[in-house]
Amino acid sequence: MAVNLDFLLVADPIPYSDITSLNERAPNLIVYVLPVIFGAVILEFIYARWHNFKTHDLTEAFGSLLVGLINLMVSLVIKVSLFFGAVFIYNLVPWRMEFNWWTLIPCFILYDLCSYWSHRISHEVRILWATHVVHHSAESYNLTVAFRQSAVQHVKIIFFLPIAFLGFHPVIFFVANQLSTIYQFWVHTEMIGKIHPWVDKWFCTPSSHRVHHGSQKQYLDRNYGAVFMVWDHIFGSFEPEDEKPKFGLTTPLDAKLDPLKLNFHEFVDIYQDVKNSQSWKQKLFFIFASPAKVALYKEREKKPPLMNQ
Repeated sequence: MAVNLDFLLVADPIPYSDITSLNERAPNLIVYVLPVIFGAVILEFIYARWHNFKTHDLTEAFGSLLVGLINLMVSLVIKVSLFFGAVFIYNLVPWRMEFNWWTLIPCFILYDLCSYWSHRISHEVRILWATHVVHHSAESYNLTVAFRQSAVQHVKIIFFLPIAFLGFHPVIFFVANQLSTIYQFWVHTEMIGKIHPWVDKWFCTPSSHRVHHGSQKQYLDRNYGAVFMVWDHIFGSFEPEDEKPKFGLTTPLDAKLDPLKLNFHEFVDIYQDVKNSQSWKQKLFFIFASPAKVALYKEREKKPPLMNQ
């Protein structure tokens, strides 16, 4: 007997007059867990100091908090417009799903897949790397690094449009976003070692995510998964934690506290490179090439030409 799933695809459009009230009624999970998050940050700091672990740089930690505060303010400003956009797409497509909590499961899985590609392309396209590099600039690895999110990272919402066009209810979409964000907090620590080979292989854990923040050659551009590492296995970007990661950028950033420099230093570098470029091809290279190719190009340019023997 065939199962009729038509009820999933015939939901009524959401009146635009209801957007504000719907947005206010949507569960704000991050607000609920904030006391736990800040409590964990404090406990990690006390534990590290008690055991004399060199996992915290106070200046860098405060820089992370300032960057996180700016990102939070930007998020609050554009939250309603993002919600409006989600409702607009929901009303646009003819296969709208009704509000059902169980639809959160496929939505969350697809959200995680989009997170993988958003994250990966942010490492492979320099102009998008500029919106992500601040998260990798910390040379100490602790829970405060989770707050170190770019003020302009919301431009990457374009990678999540496929989920909206599949007809998931906007509230379900935003709950999936919050759950993913909350999950990623706990993986930014050295206090938790390897959990289990199977868990560290198939889920984003502190071990697998430390690899992502490592600056050694074998760790660069690896382990992009937000919750599930299955995408890294499918697309060939998984690397287990072996050698202890050295955190930070391959070229260390001298700023630790200035939130403006932390947020926008790569944009400034791109501007200078484009300004000094000799052709349009070179300008486009400095904007859209991978950071690794740009770094290699600059390294080659520094070397003097070989003398004919």
